[in-house]
Amino acid sequence: MKFIKSQMKQLLKDNKELQTRLKELMEEHKLEKNFALKALYHAEVAEGGKYQLAYQALDMPKG
Repeated sequence: MKFIKSQMKQLLKDNKELQTRLKELMEEHKLEKNFALKALYHAEVAEGGKYQLAYQALDMPKG
């Protein structure tokens, strides 16, 4: 699975909990949004993370 910024943004748009977590990461670690997005991806999405299936579903062709 690969980090795709547009998919990560879509996942965030649909999930208030992830939006809150992103803001916490940015404040706590003084990260820019792009770096915080990557950190959030690795913490919550990649390799069996809580949001992995939702993230992968965004990659499925619509039809």
